[in-house]
Amino acid sequence: MTYIRVQLGALGLALLTGLAAPPAHAAEDPAAAPTVEERRLDNAAPQEILARSGFATVAPEFVRALGKARSYTQAERVVERQGARLWQRAVDRAQGRGPAGGDLSRDDDRPLYWARLGMTREVRQWEPQFGLTEAQRTRLLGSLEQTSRGQDTIRYPHSKGVKGVKGVKGVKRILVTGFDPFTLDRDIRISNPSGATALALDGTVIETADGPARIETAVFPVRWQDFADGTVERTLRPHLPRVDLFTTVSQGRVGRFDVERTNGAWRGGFGDNENLSRTETIPVTDPASQPQWTSTTLPYKDIVAASTGRFPVYDNTSVTEIPAGGTTPVVRPEGPTAGSTARAGGGGDYLSNEIAYRATLLRDRLGLTASLPGGHVHTPVLQFGTGNTDPASGTVTDPQFIQNRLDIIAQVRSILKVAADVTD
Repeated sequence: MTYIRVQLGALGLALLTGLAAPPAHAAEDPAAAPTVEERRLDNAAPQEILARSGFATVAPEFVRALGKARSYTQAERVVERQGARLWQRAVDRAQGRGPAGGDLSRDDDRPLYWARLGMTREVRQWEPQFGLTEAQRTRLLGSLEQTSRGQDTIRYPHSKGVKGVKGVKGVKRILVTGFDPFTLDRDIRISNPSGATALALDGTVIETADGPARIETAVFPVRWQDFADGTVERTLRPHLPRVDLFTTVSQGRVGRFDVERTNGAWRGGFGDNENLSRTETIPVTDPASQPQWTSTTLPYKDIVAASTGRFPVYDNTSVTEIPAGGTTPVVRPEGPTAGSTARAGGGGDYLSNEIAYRATLLRDRLGLTASLPGGHVHTPVLQFGTGNTDPASGTVTDPQFIQNRLDIIAQVRSILKVAADVTD
């Protein structure tokens, strides 16, 4: 997620005008109308991405399966099964298993994003004969979000071995998270290298100085409300006490990686994928004990010193604070001062900073600060090739765009190996 340090209004809602009308089977209830994210589906670029990856069939297949449900319980099973199938299909495609489904590069994260929105739109507008309360519809949508993001399939082998590696003990466990594409009203073709990394690395094994390490991943939405509702904590809490290393990952600045030293407890107001803005202290449970800052426990010195790929990697210590007793935000290149109030962490004041803050706060509240390396890594901005920068006339992919994404994925993997190598 790009560095965002200033308050910006919600992104141009006017860009959404002229989209195709909702399908004829849409429910009359306004609450069932497609969301801002779902309405973008009718644009040409998402449709091309779906068609060129084979994922254009996902929503129609889901509708057929959902239509066979004769009760809410059956609908729950369909949603869980189809959501999990979408996640696995996206992971398999990214890792070279099964058919590519088209000529779109396998490392592309966008088919998963747009196919999921096709499914959520169908659930939102579905009116089964057996009746569906809004509470039930909300639960179905929640289940679909969780299963199609890999949030409920984080599983590690037993410590005495790993599949495919004989005679190995003490397999390390690494947890990595990514994000959906965002700022889609600026360029609807956008891909997020952190989401692509999650698909490419899920369930893979890297060799470290102490033997193999298993990586498990999940992807999160770019929506303020989901974070306020606790999606990060629900996903990570069962696993942090059991892993050896975790890293939240998002897209950051052009041409560089950053290991974020400090995370701030502030939402800066930039519009999310629903074009909603939030400017406030990050809402968490037990706010009375909420710190203004949390810190990385990743081995940042080792990561920065290592040769991990073509992009430089920085130890980013800068934050923005209101000093104790002050009223005006001040940039502190060396980190926060005592008693200050957060206005931006190293990773800014958007959802990338927030996932880092929430994950490291959870680590601390679980009593794992001294024993669990964890923090946030910002990737370079994923850029299209020269001559393909105009969303109106450009194509959805190009060779440089693909190579940039592949290089970022490979470098994240190398960074994880460095971190795992020095983790006891």
